[in-house]
Order: sequence, then C-alpha cells, then structure tokens
Amino acid sequence: MEKLLQELAHYRAEIQATQAPDAAALEAFRIRWLGTKGLVKAIMGEMKNVPAEERKAFGQTLNEFKQMAEQHFETLKTALGETAPPPAARSAKSATALDYTLPGDPLTVGSRHPLNLVRDQMISIFKRLGFVVAEGPEIEDDWHNFGAMNLPEDHPARDMQDTFYLRPTAAPTDAQQKWLLRTHTSSVQARVMENQKPPIRVICPGRVYRNETVSARAHCFFHQVEGLYIAENVSFADLKQTLYFFVQEMFGNDVKVRFRPSYFPFTEPSAEMDISCLICKGKGCNICKHSGWVEILGSGMVHPKVLENFGIDPERYTGFAFGMGVERITQLKYQVNDLRLYSQNDIRFLKQFTGVI
Repeated sequence: MEKLLQELAHYRAEIQATQAPDAAALEAFRIRWLGTKGLVKAIMGEMKNVPAEERKAFGQTLNEFKQMAEQHFETLKTALGETAPPPAARSAKSATALDYTLPGDPLTVGSRHPLNLVRDQMISIFKRLGFVVAEGPEIEDDWHNFGAMNLPEDHPARDMQDTFYLRPTAAPTDAQQKWLLRTHTSSVQARVMENQKPPIRVICPGRVYRNETVSARAHCFFHQVEGLYIAENVSFADLKQTLYFFVQEMFGNDVKVRFRPSYFPFTEPSAEMDISCLICKGKGCNICKHSGWVEILGSGMVHPKVLENFGIDPERYTGFAFGMGVERITQLKYQVNDLRLYSQNDIRFLKQFTGVI
C-alpha cells in the first residue's frame, strides 16, 4: 500500500512535467496514461489488492489521480490547438467514414402494382364525370348479390357465376340467409340504392370471386369497376357518351369503339362494348381471336324490376349501369398476356412499373 502511494506521487510528478509540442507527442501521452493498456487503468486494477477497510480512502486517491491525468491531457490538447481526434484515431475513423464528395448510393425504389395503377386511373376518369366511389363487403348475402339484381334462385344466369358459397352454421330458411363471396360489385350498387335516393352516380371498385380454374385467361379472384347512374331522363345516349369518354381518356382518341346487343338480367336493353385491339391495331391476333376487336365491358339501362326492388319509381327515374374487369383493361394498356402474373408477386414483373403514373 505504501509502495503504491509512492508510485502515484512519482507518476503525478511525471504527468505534470510532460509537454506535448506536437500531435504525435499528445497521442503518445494518451496511449501511455489513458489508453486501454495505460498506466492509469493498470493502477486502478490494484484496488483488488487493497484491504477492505482502506478501499474507500484509496479509491478516492485513485480517482483524483485519474482525473488529474485526464485534465492534463485536455490542457495539452488545448495548448496544441488540437480540436479533432489525434492522427491515429483520425486514420482509423477515416477508414469507415463516408466520403461526402462521392455520388450517393442509389436507393431501391418500390413500384405500384399495375392493377392499382389502372384502377386509380379509371376512378380518376369517372370522378371527372361526377361519379363518387362506393364500397361494400366482399362477403355478401344472396339477396344483395343475386336477388336484388333480378336473379331469382332458379334463374339460369346464376350458373354463369360459379359462386363460392360459405358453409352455413345452420340450415338456411330463405335466400337472405345464404352467404357467399361476391361474384360482382353489383352488390355494392344494390346497397347504395337501398340506402340512397336518386339522383345516384357511383362507381364501385373492388375484388370479386368466382370458382374458375386458374389459367392465363381466368382466375378465381379478380377486380371490377362498376358504375351506376340513376336520375330523371337518363338515356342510353348518356351511357354511350360516358363510355366513349372513358375509352378516349384511358386508351387515346385513335381507338375505335363498337356496341353489341347482349343480355344481362339486371339491365334492359343490354350491350357489350368492344374496342379495336391495341396489340395488333385491329389486324388480328390471338388476344382478339383474330377479329380485331376486344370486349372490355358490359352495360345497359337499369332494369325496372331492379329499381322497384329498392322502392325507386321506374316511371320517374331511369338509369344505366356498366361493369368492367380491371385485369382486362390492364392487359390492354400494358399488354400483359397472363392473368396469373398479377398475383404471383414476381419482382421482375413488378419492377417494370417503377415510375409509372
């Protein structure tokens, strides 16, 4: 103990006598006294050899010695004008420091899904015509999905839907107790007519489900955008002009359009709309089945029976409805030839839409 105190007095005198004329001498002082293998740390380690009754007093002496060494180092550094780390420390740091004069590393930019891109564009186009977005549940009851749309239980059009019915917890007693995954977003139109009086002008985007074999041309789930407009004096001419505007805004003014008579239980009269094939420019290819035309949507005037189902007077109000698949529109816009690509999350496919607006 006495010997250690004598060494401390000797070290204290040596520290106070030390000068640092340059950065190298300052670093040498730091290493000798304050480094990880320096004398201060070594002396602090002698505490384990001090008798227990003397440790408190000796500990204070060691702390004063350590603080004196650190204070002298700061005094030398200030006198030298050294505000940055010593050369050795600066060299070690520079090995891992960023060079701000170099160009920045590129950041990986994500991309929006092509279906979202096209859906949002479709919504934007119809919003300019005064349509508002309406949404509804994907698990739907039989009435809103079929019955309200003029499809009674024995209607043959139900066979076209390939519906996913949900297993009931008890035996159903009527159509309203049957639950299913919606087969079209017409169920959203039904809920709008149920809760809102004319005038009604809505578009209904959403995911729908049908029990179909997954292939390049079909999937068990897909996306639709349906529209509904009900007011006084709405005519088929209004429907045609609305859809002409949509096609021109989505595909350009050079695309040709035609209407073909068709049948849908919830519209009368009904029509399907074709556009000239964007892939072959109307010359004929496997996408348009060598006809030069591609069907993009179904439409028609709302059936009077549908209006009556929701207490809307068909003698006063008329309306039109239309529905189209987002996948089909995306296929034509970006020339995607396999519907499965939309749901496989293949980064190579999705990267093609980086920066697309």
